[in-house]
Amino acid sequence: EVSTEDPETAFCTLANREGLNPEEGSIHHCLYQFTRNEKLTETNKLLCDVCTQRHYGPKKNTKSEKSVYTNAKKQMLISLAPPILTLHLKRFQQAGFNLRKVNRHIKFPEVLDLAPFCTAKCKNVAEGNTEVLYSLYGVVEHSGTMRSGHYTAYAKMRSMNNHLSDLVLRGQSPQALETEPVKGQWFHISDTHVQAVSASKVLSSQAYLLFYERLL
Repeated sequence: EVSTEDPETAFCTLANREGLNPEEGSIHHCLYQFTRNEKLTETNKLLCDVCTQRHYGPKKNTKSEKSVYTNAKKQMLISLAPPILTLHLKRFQQAGFNLRKVNRHIKFPEVLDLAPFCTAKCKNVAEGNTEVLYSLYGVVEHSGTMRSGHYTAYAKMRSMNNHLSDLVLRGQSPQALETEPVKGQWFHISDTHVQAVSASKVLSSQAYLLFYERLL
């Protein structure tokens, strides 16, 4: 979908990014890098249909028609805040002709604010809100190598969130926000073995998948 935005606000976010300064090795830093502003120049210039028509006139597309490429800016931002946020961390990297497991710990919080990574006109966000908060409720962890390993999970047992259900089923935007994580007991699940664990144990895991629910 191509849309025309005011150049002054096209790259604006719901919350200020300039003072964010995320810690390297954190999920905030990953999101910051993924949504950073990129300049498209030289061999990465953007094919501009408007520029082409302005230069050559409104001709029909033919093989002989030339195209105009122009410098541009590109930024990936979230346009709709989902009720459930799933983050998939890349846990492998290319090493020559082989893939290697990345075992580095990535810090992630119990409450995540998505606002610095959302467009200023983000849907499902009430007007005036500058926070889009999510509470962690599930983590998938992988132990082992690229050739073999074992998946385990951390899950939080908590009460049902009726407001979140309304958002999922009816698309109703939240009017008020909670700032604290949803209360509940964490459990570590490995095949048929289930054990109660602390939140600090969960936050120290080497996450492969993170599951957050919207705080309403």
